Amino acid sequence: MVFKRLLGSLGVGGPTVETVLEDGAVLPGGTLRGEVRLAGGSASYDIDRVTLELVARVEAEYDEGESEGYVAFERYEIGGGFRLGEGEPYSVPFAVPVPWETPMSELHGEPLGIRLGVRTELDVAGAKDKGDYDPFAVRPLPVQEAVLEAFGQLGFGFRSADLELGHINGSGQQLPFYQEIELIPAPDYAHRLNEVEVTFLAHAGGTEVVLEADGRGGSGVDDALNRHMVGHDEVARTDWNTVVAGWVDQLASRYPDHGHGNLHGHGHSDSHGHGHSSGSGISTGAAVAIGAAGLAVGVAGGLVAAEVVDEVGDFFEGDEEEEEG
Repeated sequence: MVFKRLLGSLGVGGPTVETVLEDGAVLPGGTLRGEVRLAGGSASYDIDRVTLELVARVEAEYDEGESEGYVAFERYEIGGGFRLGEGEPYSVPFAVPVPWETPMSELHGEPLGIRLGVRTELDVAGAKDKGDYDPFAVRPLPVQEAVLEAFGQLGFGFRSADLELGHINGSGQQLPFYQEIELIPAPDYAHRLNEVEVTFLAHAGGTEVVLEADGRGGSGVDDALNRHMVGHDEVARTDWNTVVAGWVDQLASRYPDHGHGNLHGHGHSDSHGHGHSSGSGISTGAAVAIGAAGLAVGVAGGLVAAEVVDEVGDFFEGDEEEEEG
């Protein structure tokens, strides 16, 4: 998909810019490729810099309520220092690294409601423009997919996915936000748990899996949180159903039994706290199945309405108008 916008800061007759991305979803820790295509206007201009920002739509919570906005989480200068002649075409190819912690926006090709994009900025004769925006998709790492598929095989269902502004205490988190994937408990756990939230914090050596559980019935027990470190090389040689069942058993055992369930499996984890609250759910549109043994997506409707703000804390960069071209 291509987005084109006249550089309003330069007035009528200024150059135009298109950002074109290579087709297909990218992996966390992978490479995002494409090119920025410029076309000269009715005069010549000096292009000082061509910069790309990776941005994500993130929720922030305050005493007054919740807000949403775009957060820039990586920035790359990909070109500049040239003169763009009148009517002249010019292309700036790029291949930029995607941070390991970049959240997944799709699973088995199905969107999760996470909005990621590339924003193009030009410095032209001292003037700046941030209007060009192009969405991109991120698919899960093999270990992330294996963990989620294990939850699906254990009977958990997908409720929502969102991005939360903040930091998980005690973790090596690098980005100013983290992803929460909210799951509906399997029948074996529904007598103890309302939901389980999964967060992945990936890095070059592996992935930290953070699990948080919300107990049923106003038990008076704080949300239980466990953390587990897994290596990228463990995917093929691990029985993930057994491992994930053990993780959840340990979480569920913190809460009183409000029915007749059966905890099973064995696991090991370290517990640490992190300060946040669950955000509003984001729907993928209709009930779909993610793979024969994957998570069942059972949500319907559109995006939940939220206030769009121009600035939140030190991270929000304002909302962008998205135009199809």
